[in-house]
Amino acid sequence: MTEVVGSTVPGAPSALDDVGRSRAAPAAEPAERLADITFPLARYRLTARFSTELRLPDYAGSLLRGVFGASLRRSACMTGLPDCRPCSLWRTCPYPAIFETPPRPTQLAQRFSQVPNPYVIEPPAAGLRRVPAGEPLAWHLLLFGADALRQLPLVVHAWQRSLRHGWGPDGARAQGELLAVEAVAADGRAEPAWDAVAGRVLPHDAAWRLPPTEPCRALTLHLHTPLRLQQEGRALGVRELSPRVLVAHLLRRVRLVLELHLGVPAPPFDLPALLALADTLRDDRSGLRWHDWVRYSSRQQQEMTLGGVVGPWRLEGDLGPLLPWLQLGQWLHLGKNATMGLGGYGVASEIATLLPDPPASCSHPTNPGAPPREAPAPGASTPLQSSSRP
Repeated sequence: MTEVVGSTVPGAPSALDDVGRSRAAPAAEPAERLADITFPLARYRLTARFSTELRLPDYAGSLLRGVFGASLRRSACMTGLPDCRPCSLWRTCPYPAIFETPPRPTQLAQRFSQVPNPYVIEPPAAGLRRVPAGEPLAWHLLLFGADALRQLPLVVHAWQRSLRHGWGPDGARAQGELLAVEAVAADGRAEPAWDAVAGRVLPHDAAWRLPPTEPCRALTLHLHTPLRLQQEGRALGVRELSPRVLVAHLLRRVRLVLELHLGVPAPPFDLPALLALADTLRDDRSGLRWHDWVRYSSRQQQEMTLGGVVGPWRLEGDLGPLLPWLQLGQWLHLGKNATMGLGGYGVASEIATLLPDPPASCSHPTNPGAPPREAPAPGASTPLQSSSRP
């Protein structure tokens, strides 16, 4: 087990760095050895309470990402420049490292102007519009990689600062306080990760073990937040999706996160073989629907309409070699705007439901009183209204 220890940075460098390097498998690693791979990856549940009623948009992911990013920048920026890229500290400052990861060459032939960031925010369930004063509210934050985990004290400070500043539009900001930060394991067990009184990180598990390859002939992906996969800048509708499209997008994101954040330069899978395998799969997309939602962009000073696919997507065939990466994808999310919680899904296979539903893992508040309103755990269904787009 990799632990985040004490009041310093989360995880001793030797422990977390060893996870990324020595446990990584080469591309030709046998399937039975996949269970030996452990990644520095953690999912945190944050619980806050507000002094006045908090009003949320229909999908709060954009709001949470905005307040987190603004507060993180105010906390970490040393120069005050309006743009990070011209800054001499751009590649060493923790703000861009977490929130706007500077692109750098990878082993892929394609060059990227944007690369995955080492975090995902999972907001409260869509449709939650009002949180009464004094009622706890919970959401989740996932951090990928040793570097991001080392910044957990700064990350917690940024959330605390954002709550003191207040959430919501000017003139109607609701101020709050952070009550608890807990690390939530894949099986739903939660342990305290932050001592609010002492202001320090507590020892907790900050490693995730890749599951072994298991025989699997059928599974269902439950897309509980809009999945927006794009080709040449255009969003793909239900009829344009396929198992190959899904697997290609999944493995590209996995490969970039592995190389850029998890310290695994050589992916422990055979990409051409898995894409060929995806071509043999059968799928049922009859339960999928398109969902549009509107968010306000503070950078562009205008409302933007984004959408994606939600609902059940059933796959059939030889799914065993893909199952570990589909499970990892539950933590990473997929598609555009994954950092604000879009592209969230759970996997239900003939083996088992891979992650628990929220009532089993997230229903107990840290403080007395009403249970917190919170984000769904991967695998949980979130009701969304569909539009007419295919």
